[in-house]
Amino acid sequence: MIEPPETIRTPLPRVACDGAGEISSALGHPRVWLEIAEEIGWVDCGYCDRHFVLVGGPADGPVAEARIAEEHRSEHGRKEV
Repeated sequence: MIEPPETIRTPLPRVACDGAGEISSALGHPRVWLEIAEEIGWVDCGYCDRHFVLVGGPADGPVAEARIAEEHRSEHGRKEV
């Protein structure tokens, strides 16, 4: 099963992503700037699928996290054992 992408909570509606995280930025992707719509509360990076959530927004919290994980599973299919 494919793991859901990394989720990063941020207090700012404008974020940068270079895909690096804990690895060297040389192994990531070109830096892109993403804007989180406050009425939605989240945005995904088009390169690495990193998921940015606006702190206190509609997508912040455990219920939203469970919904996002379920959407990810449905997009990538489930393997029944």
